[in-house]
Amino acid sequence: MTWTQHYTPLFDNLLASALLAALPVVVLLGLLGWFRVKAHSAALSALATALIVAVLVYRMPTSLALVSAGYGAAYGLFPIGWIVLCAIFLYDVTVKTGTFEIVKDSVAGLAVDRRLQVLLVAFSFGAFIEGSAGFGTPVAMSAAMLIGLGFKPLQAAGLSLIGNTAPLAFGALGTPIIALAGVTGIPAMQLSAMVGHQLPLFSFLVPFWLIWVMAGFKAMLEVWPACLVAGLSFGATQFLISNFHGCTS
Repeated sequence: MTWTQHYTPLFDNLLASALLAALPVVVLLGLLGWFRVKAHSAALSALATALIVAVLVYRMPTSLALVSAGYGAAYGLFPIGWIVLCAIFLYDVTVKTGTFEIVKDSVAGLAVDRRLQVLLVAFSFGAFIEGSAGFGTPVAMSAAMLIGLGFKPLQAAGLSLIGNTAPLAFGALGTPIIALAGVTGIPAMQLSAMVGHQLPLFSFLVPFWLIWVMAGFKAMLEVWPACLVAGLSFGATQFLISNFHGCTS
């Protein structure tokens, strides 16, 4: 069975159709953030909303909608779930063996300034974990490390989330690019290059933004050379790799 999607099913209006298509995301984030619903319940509610919108509004055949949901679940389990499982396993091993404490103490030994610690952990270390694992793992591990360094839990989580915005597009061994290439049929190298044209500027700005949010504009200016080195080295490397090496499956 084949089905061609009509992108403006709601009164042939792109904005209205886009807002309706975003409804599953709104349901998911609303249940998680405002109503404090458990993650699995919120996810299932968002899935049900997506199925309803797809079948009733976009006129997707019910059988294809169910097959797509099953395919998404399988893709979420393999390879995404497998990558996260291995990352969490590695994290648990480092905690049990005490090597996580060694890493944490090493970071603390490199810099006593908390602003520099945030750059090292939330931005640099988080980017490394995002590239190898992704899917929330870098935020959890970076936040745990920052808490161990004396940061408050909410502050540690927020700073880790901000730091994780820079490497996100190429997270989990390039899974977002590979998945987008599979859905659209556009070559992964071409998608990688296009992302690499847009993202390095934001990657350059994230260290400045991170310290600004943490300590204020004046405090950020005091460590601007460190922010410059972190942002420029990351952004330039991201541009070169994404354009000349790419993310290919």
